[in-house]
Amino acid sequence: MEIKVEEEESHHEHGEVKQPLLQHFSPPSHTENKTLIQTAISQTFQSTAHLANLLPTGTVLAFQLLSPIFTNQGNCDSICRSMTAALLLLCGLSCLLSSFTDSFRDKDGIVCYGFATLNGLWVIDGSVSVPPEFAAKYRLRSIDFMHAFMSMLVFAAVALFDQNVVTCFYPTPSARVQEILTALPVGIGVCCSMLFVVFPTTRHGIGFPLSAN
Repeated sequence: MEIKVEEEESHHEHGEVKQPLLQHFSPPSHTENKTLIQTAISQTFQSTAHLANLLPTGTVLAFQLLSPIFTNQGNCDSICRSMTAALLLLCGLSCLLSSFTDSFRDKDGIVCYGFATLNGLWVIDGSVSVPPEFAAKYRLRSIDFMHAFMSMLVFAAVALFDQNVVTCFYPTPSARVQEILTALPVGIGVCCSMLFVVFPTTRHGIGFPLSAN
């Protein structure tokens, strides 16, 4: 035991202290290896999720479910392209019409849906007779048309975020077209999100959270 102590002291005196091999080794950071493409994809998914909150839930789910099927994973022929165009048209009309719908709870707590008209709320199934003074609270307003137009724009932005749809209609886009397809949905999303914040909707229509009343 004394010999080992003397050897250790002699190593310290001659400056031969052993250092751990991994002391000066720093593993590469994940952020350094993150490419611009990965960052863009991450931001795209975040933007899509945020924009989808402004649209009817059923419409978004139907589009996300049918889009890969109708576009054949982006490998479109003329038939797939026509089916995809029809899907976009129907989903856009769904967003448009849903902006003019609203809901309320009757005396039994059952949720009833209806369309906003100039005279008030028209219940879709006709199961409840709404008093005129109550229905007047849900009458059509000019801001509803702005919300309907913005909803269609937001859905267009969500569709442009879908690579299957973009590849279907633009399989080999030029550099300028690619720049437009990248910047346009972001611009639409930012503008419409700001307008929805400044001019919020009070309606709880089909596909949106239910009204508390």
